[in-house]
Amino acid sequence: MRPRPYLPEKTHMSDEHILEKKEESNSIHIFSVSAAMVGVCLTIIGLFSISQSLKKVETLGDEMVTFNAMLFLISCVLSYLSLKKRNRGLKGHLEKLADGFFISGLSFMVLICVLLVWKLV
Repeated sequence: MRPRPYLPEKTHMSDEHILEKKEESNSIHIFSVSAAMVGVCLTIIGLFSISQSLKKVETLGDEMVTFNAMLFLISCVLSYLSLKKRNRGLKGHLEKLADGFFISGLSFMVLICVLLVWKLV
């Protein structure tokens, strides 16, 4: 009879550890998407500038998109800080704030799109 190989006992992750990993994953998603959205907003601002110089038309669009970029930037910074903090309470608070700014930025971007379509139609 051959000896059985040593198999380490399976360790189960605690519920607290699973929750911490889920929160960290959420922060990573908010961080990466909000950083990308800042880039999108900067591109739109550039397009507004080109459009205004060609048509000699003034709009509030670029100011609105600049404000929107600031919402995404704040969300990005808050999610980055939540990834760096070790204190669970502070980490959770920063993540909730980042999530709120991110949702506000997305909602405001939809409003800007609706206003642009309404203006163009």
